[in-house]
Amino acid sequence: MEDIPPLRVYWHRETILHEPPDGAFKLPSTDLLAVDEPHPDQPARVKNIRRIIEETFVDRAHFIPVEPASRSRLEAVHTAEYLDWLESFCADGGGRIDGTTTGANDMTFVAARRAAGAALEATAHTLEDRRGIPYALCRPSGHHAQSDRADGFCFLNNAAVAAQYALETSCERVAIVDWDVHHGNGTQENFEERDDVLYISIHNDHGAWDPTYHPQTGGFEEDGVSKGKGFNVNIPIPSGTGDHGYELIFENLVEPIIESYNPDLIVYSAGQDPGISDPLGRNVVSRTGFRTLGERARTLADRTAGGRYVLVQEGGYQISHLAFATLGVLEGAIGSTFDLEAYGGDDPFAWLDEEIEPLEKAIEQARQYHAEYWPV
Repeated sequence: MEDIPPLRVYWHRETILHEPPDGAFKLPSTDLLAVDEPHPDQPARVKNIRRIIEETFVDRAHFIPVEPASRSRLEAVHTAEYLDWLESFCADGGGRIDGTTTGANDMTFVAARRAAGAALEATAHTLEDRRGIPYALCRPSGHHAQSDRADGFCFLNNAAVAAQYALETSCERVAIVDWDVHHGNGTQENFEERDDVLYISIHNDHGAWDPTYHPQTGGFEEDGVSKGKGFNVNIPIPSGTGDHGYELIFENLVEPIIESYNPDLIVYSAGQDPGISDPLGRNVVSRTGFRTLGERARTLADRTAGGRYVLVQEGGYQISHLAFATLGVLEGAIGSTFDLEAYGGDDPFAWLDEEIEPLEKAIEQARQYHAEYWPV
């Protein structure tokens, strides 16, 4: 284990203080059920990730507390009116936003600013060529947050804040690769009219889920606006996609597009909800598959961005498997596998095989569409 590079985990304890309201899982409470349960975005998500890192990396992991993102950094991505509303909403105690699945408490704005701060400081780490793997352990997640609204458990768009910071300080082009199982509509909305950010989203083909808060579909046709045309690359995939399927997606689409774009930095929106037991996804990626994603993330950045990349935590809601899945990503990033007691290098949750044929058809459809803009 002596050759393992250090892991720099940027985070803050205040991110645990965000507490969405309990209910019928992500939905509001109902008299039809006798017992409420915690919202999917539980504090246990990051607690378990932190513990598995501590137990595996031991003294090679460094947890670095972060400052809140400044107002000016947030206004580079979000409107002042929305930030004022969100701060006031949380100060008044929060609650569900218009009855949606997204809810807050009095500490949510504080936690979200810390999460954005984690993404910023992890990005500064890689831009300054510091040693080690930069990982932003963000909570709440960010990729559904649009410039003027919260959505999908997200309030501030951590990846977008990081990308904009990089552009304003040292980069001409930034690529964002999002493997969260849900379409990153907020990141798309933030950059869809620009060509200095290439956004690639790999997601289940779930479509729009709210006419006000999530009108984007994640379809091929949402490929950018004006000079951003072609620089928004949506890759909708069928349910049941697993380890091999994500390799095919990277080989056939993600890697050739990124290599053609040649960014100065890659931001990975690393949501582990494509995992095999996630309650909010329907894919079957195992710890092994996430390890491959982490390895491809690292090697792609080495080939195209001078090794500059940052891992930004997004979703993942089965609180036990999320820890193993995230460990897999980090194992791939460091280029080494931990031999876990009783589990070895395997995934204790893996049991479903994937069906490749539907995914191959989806890749061909995506290839045909995006070939207008990219050499795929």
